[in-house]
Amino acid sequence: MDYGGEELKKRKMIDDINGSLSMLSKDDLKMLLDPLSKEQLVALLVNAGSQFPAIADDIRDVASKDPAHRKLFVRGLAWETSSQALRDAFQEYGEIEEGAVIMDRATGKSRGYGFITFKHMDSAQRALKEPSKMIDGRISVCNLASAGTITSSTGADQAQRKLFIGGLSYDTSTETLIDIFSQYGEIEEGSVAYDKNTNKSRGFAFVTFKSLEATRKALEDPNKNIEGRHVIVKLAAEGQKDKGASQVLSAQSMQVVSPVQPGYAVNPNMTNYPRAQVPTGAATPIGFSAYPPNLAAAYAAQPQYATLPGAQYSAVASGAQYGSAQYGQYGGSFANPQAMQPGLHASATPAVGVLPSYYSGSS
Repeated sequence: MDYGGEELKKRKMIDDINGSLSMLSKDDLKMLLDPLSKEQLVALLVNAGSQFPAIADDIRDVASKDPAHRKLFVRGLAWETSSQALRDAFQEYGEIEEGAVIMDRATGKSRGYGFITFKHMDSAQRALKEPSKMIDGRISVCNLASAGTITSSTGADQAQRKLFIGGLSYDTSTETLIDIFSQYGEIEEGSVAYDKNTNKSRGFAFVTFKSLEATRKALEDPNKNIEGRHVIVKLAAEGQKDKGASQVLSAQSMQVVSPVQPGYAVNPNMTNYPRAQVPTGAATPIGFSAYPPNLAAAYAAQPQYATLPGAQYSAVASGAQYGSAQYGQYGGSFANPQAMQPGLHASATPAVGVLPSYYSGSS
């Protein structure tokens, strides 16, 4: 068959189209595109880019000019994950312009997160289709760095999808944990908590499911046995509430200590305690402070011993209990306090420098 005629017709049609397009200026094209909606414009560009590689390259270059569209934030990295390991985990999605794990300046150790910047925006979009990735035995999660740590995958319902697993054996690995909990549904993020300094397990972990249904299934049996250890499974948000409540109770139960302690300066803002005041002109015994008026009146109102009923106390006033009849040997002394004992000589008051006569008589 002769296909010469058909080929000529096709060429003539293409020439006619090119001729009509060449007649449209940029202003004309803009005028035609202005009334179109975003969906219509996107459809036109998609069709043009799929048919003409040059247009596709132009679309990619324009979309990739802003680094915010191609820079990813990766969290949940293992402490030992290096920058090279991070780049290796993402290189399957496209050419990487830059990638690094963020290190602590003081200790030189990983801070558990990093950044990946692709050369093209479409590479970043492919990586975001699978935000959860296993890197060095831990599930890490990525999102656009410009969005911070909150994305569509970590929305308001994350608190209802994140579980706390406590009481793990120190030998339980993240892989074992993921294998056990993946039976309930697809896992978005999960890892055993490791000590940053020793890189040893801390005995607990967190698992975040992608759906509420998977979380509900995992919570139906909160008491699980993992590698011979009885573990507790609950929502991570409940653990935070319990921690906050315990801190409040601990603060309330703390004993209030006086701001003034022995050996410390007196707090100038502290109210002074009232002290008893000594009445003006009153004689105050040495070493004692005067009684306040109210206490003095109370003591004055008490009955004296002499007026109390009973022979034992009333005899005190008359002196009968201690008279000469009871104690004859001392009676004379009580009757005459100035009487001298036998053997002592009376004398007048001795002069200064002269010994009493009883000293001289005994010599």
